[in-house]
Amino acid sequence: MGRDHIIKSILFEKVCMTPDGFVADQLNPEQFMECHELFFDKILEIHSSDITSIEGYGEFNEECKTEYGSCKDFLVDTFAEDNEGYWYHWKEMFETTVLDQSFFETYLQEMKDRIPYCEGKRYLAYNNTFFINMITDGKTAVGFPDWSRSGICDFLLDFAIMDLNKPYLHIPELLFEYCKKRDIVIPDFKERFLCMAYYKGIDTLRWHASIDDTESCMSIMKSIRELKERIYAL
Repeated sequence: MGRDHIIKSILFEKVCMTPDGFVADQLNPEQFMECHELFFDKILEIHSSDITSIEGYGEFNEECKTEYGSCKDFLVDTFAEDNEGYWYHWKEMFETTVLDQSFFETYLQEMKDRIPYCEGKRYLAYNNTFFINMITDGKTAVGFPDWSRSGICDFLLDFAIMDLNKPYLHIPELLFEYCKKRDIVIPDFKERFLCMAYYKGIDTLRWHASIDDTESCMSIMKSIRELKERIYAL
């Protein structure tokens, strides 16, 4: 079986891969506030999937297998300079693009410092929760059609991506209140969220720098700088 068929076989039954509706990016902030709990419900259903048949961490390959034995290996190797393909010798970008080496290395270390909090937290992660990749009717349904980046990681990755995409929606703040309301306990929530957010934040920053998208880089850096204060205020 290919990746999508295997994912479908392990998905919690309520998760929809072929949704009807409109792209969630069309929701304005007020509309999202009205249905944000629906989004959280549906994303957590992804994380309820049974992954006992899958080992390791990282994004799935075409056979729906992961490449890493630990969360640390997965996160750290993402930024290795000798990875083949697009990111081979990527650190040259510190000299050729707007990618700021001091900033990048500061938050890479912030990520590394928090990896122990995420180690052992293995869940199916969509890893693509940018609003452009989610479909909703704004009332009862949220679906997830593109599983090309999915894999095994701490489930807070999916919420960190939402916040990176639209920090003005205050996703971690809303999620924190959502969990309190439902008596959902997430151990080490703050450190795990920061770890996942720094991981995805600097990875996304690197991508936008590689295509000379200076405006997005400035926005991402601002969001990353402000995140710790937001999270520790919870």
